[in-house]
Amino acid sequence: MSGAAGRSDFRRLQAGLGAALEANRPGSGVEHVLIALPSFSVGESLLSHYANRIASLEHRYLLGSLLLGRIESCEFVFVSSAAPDPEVLAYYAFLSSGGAALSAWSRFKLFTVPDISARSAAAKLLDRPDLIDSLRATFRGRPALIEPWNVTDAEVDLACRLGVPINGASPSLWERGFKSAGRRLFARVGVPAPIGREDVQTVDDVVDAIGAVRRSRPGLRGVVLKLDNSGAGDGNRVLDLVSPGAADSGLRGQISALEPWYLDELAAGGGVVEELITGNRFTSPSAQLDIHPNGQVLVLATHEQDLGGQDAQVYLGCRFPADPAYAPRLARYARAVGAELAREGIVGRVSVDFAAAQDVTGRWSVYALEVNLRKGGTTHPYTALRNLVPGRYDADTGRWVSADGSERAYLATDNLIDDSWRGASQSSAIDAIAGAGLHFNRAAGTGVVLHMLSGLAIDGRLGMTVIGKSPTHAQELHDEAVAAIARSLPAAAPGGA
Repeated sequence: MSGAAGRSDFRRLQAGLGAALEANRPGSGVEHVLIALPSFSVGESLLSHYANRIASLEHRYLLGSLLLGRIESCEFVFVSSAAPDPEVLAYYAFLSSGGAALSAWSRFKLFTVPDISARSAAAKLLDRPDLIDSLRATFRGRPALIEPWNVTDAEVDLACRLGVPINGASPSLWERGFKSAGRRLFARVGVPAPIGREDVQTVDDVVDAIGAVRRSRPGLRGVVLKLDNSGAGDGNRVLDLVSPGAADSGLRGQISALEPWYLDELAAGGGVVEELITGNRFTSPSAQLDIHPNGQVLVLATHEQDLGGQDAQVYLGCRFPADPAYAPRLARYARAVGAELAREGIVGRVSVDFAAAQDVTGRWSVYALEVNLRKGGTTHPYTALRNLVPGRYDADTGRWVSADGSERAYLATDNLIDDSWRGASQSSAIDAIAGAGLHFNRAAGTGVVLHMLSGLAIDGRLGMTVIGKSPTHAQELHDEAVAAIARSLPAAAPGGA
């Protein structure tokens, strides 16, 4: 659906989002349907990079089903390109019900679009009007909403065909989350950002921008070139400014040597050049927000992000909460960003990524890097905590305070990987955690929650969120869990090392 009529239909649907969100609260008593749509509508190059892992990435959002134990009036419909294994569904049924009667799990509905091609779940559904009709039939006149990973024209078309609102920013506002737009937003609301330049497209643009940054920051060791429309660090490239070849001619060589697809996307969509933030200590924190249709901005959490991959720019996992030395500052800056986005009409989940650097005196400086108008790597671990240990994030102190007043912390990863685990059964990982006594325990409010288990069949990868009473406790449980899995999985993986 497109054109003026399509936009009008979408605006009409979105007018009902506030009421649907109010129904999706503990104690609302309003029977409703939440459709979890982990639809990764991203650039073709990025999507093809994750092609064989798309279903596994989608399965991270099975953690959303844990709300069934907290919101008794909700029916949870999970859409995926491939069905999770039955033992995995049984595992989440156990978690959502606390091991008691499985009445909560009776409100879980699996909706599989049998297509493992490198396309988003929304695009796949749009090719199957019969499946859209079947999905619509599950509503039975009840209020419903879609919780998407991100929102593009495909997700909007699907929402319009289903006749339900979607909790996310309109595609007409998608560019507000581009790197250049983010830098301009930070400047408007007075949030500090690295020295840099927006809207670069050519090699000459990049070289000129680096020159300007160097003049402001003499002795700078590097800059980061970022594609405007990119995520998870995949569009970031670090350029060295200290090697013998870091003069203009050498820089041109570094830039020209980047992947052809990267240079094509830079030319077509633009990007930014920023100083590489360094310090005596360096961290990569983030803040996660919810923006309600009424304009209310809620800081949900702050995290420390663990980065790796090329130039340490790719998201691997996170730790909650962020360092208390600057967590309140993160929340304050993120709230200012969220308020501006709310004025522009943005709704749904938003995150703001930062860099934090400590100097030799121990003082921390915090810089905003980018805005993400979508869910991300910190979403599913936060979902596990919120639903298993209900409470609230105290943004003024940077702590999660549970209903009984006790605190919680967690450590999460999407990248617990070993090639020798390739082909291991998903139940063997579940059994390893259970056998070590590390399963999440509702009475204690601590333990291990596994996710992305279908990744074992692909490349020996799985994820986990480890909830503890403190960061140290979460780390201890994490180390025990990794050891338990390492002891158990190689024997379960035929041909493993």
